[in-house]
Amino acid sequence: MILSDKRILEEIEKGHIIIEPFKRECLGTNSYDVHLGKYLATYRNRVLDAKVHNEIDSFEIPKDGFTLQPGTLYLGVTVEYTETHQHVPFLEGKSSTGRLGIDIHATAGKGDVGFCNTWTLEISCAQPVKIYAGMPIGQLIYFVVEGDIETLYNTKGNAKYNNPTTRPVESMMWKNKF
Repeated sequence: MILSDKRILEEIEKGHIIIEPFKRECLGTNSYDVHLGKYLATYRNRVLDAKVHNEIDSFEIPKDGFTLQPGTLYLGVTVEYTETHQHVPFLEGKSSTGRLGIDIHATAGKGDVGFCNTWTLEISCAQPVKIYAGMPIGQLIYFVVEGDIETLYNTKGNAKYNNPTTRPVESMMWKNKF
């Protein structure tokens, strides 16, 4: 079950969902619009290796925008810091973003209960497209969890994306044992 706008507001009031900054006009019927932060990053190497730490170079999006190019993976970040203590958050693209040929996540649209951070975006595009810091980039949808949760994400010792940040975070796949 997806939370409605009224239910999202109730859960914010209870402290079960935190969105900072929160703007009432960003609340949709059953979602909350999030915005592109001012930082993007790209990987230093063109060929990535899942077993090694692939380093990134971050840069600030100029005031007059930045043109994304096809064939490059950009890591972005949301302006909004969120906490979700009793629901499963999903980040999806907005239809207006998709109609510009922009994908905001490769496969990582689901958050975990207990996720407390900004969202790193895995941005790609179908054709060159100019983007701007602060533009609407996606929407958060909250699902009800069935059953009790044994371990919240922010209490897991092996959680790889727990450090609060305002910048995109590279893949931490290399920390896995395989």
